[in-house]
Order: sequence, then C-alpha cells, then structure tokens
Amino acid sequence: MDEVKVVVAHSERATLRVGDVFLKVDADQARIDVEVEAMSLAPVPTPEVLWCKPPVLAIAALPGRTLGRLGGPSTGASAAWAAAGAAIRKLHDAPLPPLPGRAGRAGRSIVALSAELDDECELLVTNGLLPADLVTHNRQVAEGALRPWTPVFTHGDLQIAHVFVDGDEVTGIIDWSEAGQGDALYDLATFTLGHEEHLDDVLAGYGTDIDLDVIHAWWSLRSLLAIRWLIEHGFDPFAPGCEVDVLKSRM
Repeated sequence: MDEVKVVVAHSERATLRVGDVFLKVDADQARIDVEVEAMSLAPVPTPEVLWCKPPVLAIAALPGRTLGRLGGPSTGASAAWAAAGAAIRKLHDAPLPPLPGRAGRAGRSIVALSAELDDECELLVTNGLLPADLVTHNRQVAEGALRPWTPVFTHGDLQIAHVFVDGDEVTGIIDWSEAGQGDALYDLATFTLGHEEHLDDVLAGYGTDIDLDVIHAWWSLRSLLAIRWLIEHGFDPFAPGCEVDVLKSRM
C-alpha cells in the first residue's frame, strides 16, 4: 500500500502525495478552476489532471526534480536554470489567458499593491516582527515594482519548488492557482527569490533585457507582504536564506 505523505498543509489548502498521485485539497473552488484552466492553456509542460472532484484535484507526479527551494541549496546546473528561463519566456509570450479576475499579486493594480504594502509594513513594525529601518528601506526599494507594466500570461507563484527539471530540460511546472494576466517581472523575481546567484542564468534563457532594479523591487515587495502570512500559517521566514534574509540583502 502506498504511503500518504503531506507535502504542504495550512488552513487554506493542503497537498498530499499517494504514490505517483498528488491530491490538492482546496476549499476555494475558484482556485481549483483557475489551476485546471491555466494548465490547459499554458504552452509549457504541466502535470496531467487525473480527475477533479471538488474540493480535491488529482494530478500525476512529474518526472525529474525541482531546482531547489527557498532557503536551501540549488540542485540544478546553470543550463537547467537557463532552460527554466526559456520556459518562462515561452509562457509570457503566449496569448493572454481569460483569467484577469484571478491574477493574484502579479496582476494587482499599482494602487491596490501600494495600499496593501503600506498596511503590511506598518503591521510588521508595530507588531515587533521586524526592525523599522529594515522595513523602511525595503519599502523604498519595493517602490520600483509599482510602475506601469504590460500584462502577460503569468504563473503568479513561480517558486523554484514549482519547476521540475531533468538535466537541462524542464519537465513540468506545477501549482497554477494564481495564474492570470500579470507582470512578467513578478514571475522572474519570484523564481529567483533567495537565489540571486542564478539570476543571470535565468535571464540568459529568458532572452531579453530586464530592468534588474524592478526584479530587486519585487524581491523586497514579495518578502514584505509574505512574512506575516508565513508566520501565521506555521512557516519560518526567519530561516537562513528565506524572506527576512532577502530583505537584509537589500540593505
């Protein structure tokens, strides 16, 4: 009998693995709907959807392995990171998906993001989670992400743990529940968060000039907005190489 393994679990959703099948349990039906539609539209490898019976989505395991995780070492060579960059570019060059309402943070308006960021920065300081100088400096850095952008087909949560490779070939990208129309540089920043040493490899595969200041701004913005949520859901943004260290690296 196959063992049931908990991949990730918190109050909003959980992912279990049973043999070669992943079961995603999500009380928000809209997220499941977005994930299934986005995988059907994406021009990059995605997991096979085996069945969907709300609130559970069953998908097949992907071959290969991830490039690593935030706070951990990279498991891929430069060529693998470049291949991931090329796959991200292929996604961004695809026709816009009909998912503007569920674009996630990658597609939030400048006004909405700025307001959320200001509120979150105030809470981080008043609750004593981070020192004021660290928050203030990174809030200034994050301002660089709050500029007009041309919408593209974005994944919306492109952590390195969501991209699988075999050698220098991308075998699949998972977790599409935040997909939609968004800022291309948000995807690139999310993918390289905490792994700045591979940014050049990713951009070489992506194949176009990128404003590095905006990438740095998204690193700060994403980290500032994530820290309190992570703590409240049982994760540790203070672990080496994770969100707090990302903020410190911008000082």
